[in-house]
Amino acid sequence: MTWLRVTASIAVVLAAGAAAGTPARSERGTVRYVTDGDTFRLTSGERIRIANIDAPETQPRQAKCRLEIERGEAASRRARTLLDGRAVTFERVGRSYNRTVARVRLNGRDLGETLVAMGAARPWLRHQPKPDWCS
Repeated sequence: MTWLRVTASIAVVLAAGAAAGTPARSERGTVRYVTDGDTFRLTSGERIRIANIDAPETQPRQAKCRLEIERGEAASRRARTLLDGRAVTFERVGRSYNRTVARVRLNGRDLGETLVAMGAARPWLRHQPKPDWCS
């Protein structure tokens, strides 16, 4: 019985170590259309939410003020200019609201960082308060 427990424990430790040491696998896709400043759909139909950023909302039900909607529309236009019909690479990091959350690269550059630099998005790390787009 002890041998079985030791063997099982070793297997668990080895599996955890292998998972921790495994780099995220990059995948490729082509953008069919941009939903808003931080979400797009691939030609495969998969919805991608760009990790570690937040863009202002465009829908009145989701936005906290009219200014956020205006900023959201501008962010969506910037994202469309960058992404429509373009090939991207991405690494899945999670799921949110039936979307894949992923780190996305366009022409080798981090897309989230690019959108932040353009002013179309703000950094938003997990478990942090969402950025305020109304002030």
